[in-house]
Amino acid sequence: MNEIKVPELAESITEGTIAEWLVKQGDKVEKGDPVVELETDKVNVEVNSEYSGVITEIIQVEGDDVEVGDVIAKIDENAEAGSVNTESAQGQADAKEEQQTEASPKQDIKEEAKKDFKEETQTSVDVIASPAARKRARELGIDLSKVSPRDPLGRIRPEDVEDAAKGTAKSSEQKEEKKPIEKIEFDKPVERIKMSRRRQTIAKRLVEVQQEAAMLTTFNEVDLTNVMKLRSERKEKFIEKHGVKLGFMSFFTKAVVGALKDFPLLNAEIQGNEIVMKKFYDIGIAVSTEDGLVVPVVRDADRLDFAGVEKEIGNLGKKARDKKLEMSDLQGGSFTITNGGTFGSMLSTPILNAPQVGILGMHNIQKRAVVMPDDSIEVRPMMYLALSYDHRIVDGKEAVQFLVRVKQLLEDPYDLLLEG
Repeated sequence: MNEIKVPELAESITEGTIAEWLVKQGDKVEKGDPVVELETDKVNVEVNSEYSGVITEIIQVEGDDVEVGDVIAKIDENAEAGSVNTESAQGQADAKEEQQTEASPKQDIKEEAKKDFKEETQTSVDVIASPAARKRARELGIDLSKVSPRDPLGRIRPEDVEDAAKGTAKSSEQKEEKKPIEKIEFDKPVERIKMSRRRQTIAKRLVEVQQEAAMLTTFNEVDLTNVMKLRSERKEKFIEKHGVKLGFMSFFTKAVVGALKDFPLLNAEIQGNEIVMKKFYDIGIAVSTEDGLVVPVVRDADRLDFAGVEKEIGNLGKKARDKKLEMSDLQGGSFTITNGGTFGSMLSTPILNAPQVGILGMHNIQKRAVVMPDDSIEVRPMMYLALSYDHRIVDGKEAVQFLVRVKQLLEDPYDLLLEG
């Protein structure tokens, strides 16, 4: 009998969550076959079997958190398919969960009330008190076990309860006043959904960034008339030559690279007391997936032409949606671009992708009336841009100039295309 364990996943990743079993108990697998998919902080990883045989036991079910080295299943190299009980641990877990779900909130409340009544009754039995004393204690909220009786025989009377109430009130006045927390019970439909490991990580890191970085945001707007004109002129030949569409992201990626060369502090990060100036341009492109936002990285974007950028963004986007991203696809970015405009966002404040110190937010393109240099008014396709930056190393002047440079490059994209 052999064991299937959680393997070493990647540097800095020591745990994950069982996302999906790709086999069932009783299934026969060959060495190297994928048997389970693990969800980690950044990517989903398939675990392959190191043995050939039959899955005899699934120990960890979907949704369980596991660590590197944990045994998650057992496999018998000598067993035959169908020779073991096929009622999997997952099925048992589902049945248990279904049974728990069927219990109504009212039943839970009744059980809690029974428990409280039992505890109160037990306390009452342990003390000797007159019926009137018990009634007065309930009215004043006094615990009879903490009342000191005057009766030599230990019987508690109403006046003893009154004295205890006065003593409690006096003690409360001496302490800092605290309002009791009211427990509100309601009989309304709700649904509780466990946060995925990736969503928990996203939430944790976003909060950490806002707590640790001195994040500010500056805004500008860009006229995309020439970008749209250029795309219209070149789109057919571009597809014929390169087999990929000429999209907006390649223009923004190349414009960001050009601006980073002029303002290198936006391409840096803080490590202790040092500023690490990066001499490469690995641009992260935020991609929305069902499991949350991921930021795969376009490597050496300065060395790629427009077609190379478009192909790389397309490949990374597909891998993200298919949950096929690898750790190497997500590590080492120097600056990030996020496009909320694909969802209709007009203006937003992007949050830094730590440890990076800059992120550019793109937004929806809208036709607006624009006053031209000759005071004429024209309808132009306009987009708001947002640059969030870490004020610890990037000054406001530099951030504003960076965004202006991006705007200039996009509004005169012909040179940008030639350079790219």
